[in-house]
Amino acid sequence: MATNCEECVFFDYDEESDANFCSMDLDEDEMERFLRSANDACPYYRRGDDYMTARRQ
Repeated sequence: MATNCEECVFFDYDEESDANFCSMDLDEDEMERFLRSANDACPYYRRGDDYMTARRQ
């Protein structure tokens, strides 16, 4: 399982704060593990694919 956030579908850019963030809705325990880097790999990682929608047409 990959851990590269920059390739993840849930990694978004916020123009107001000029920062990237994870848009996945994590509960309190999951957020704590994420911030402490206790997970070897993010269980919600999904590779971003700009052409996924086009393939379904």
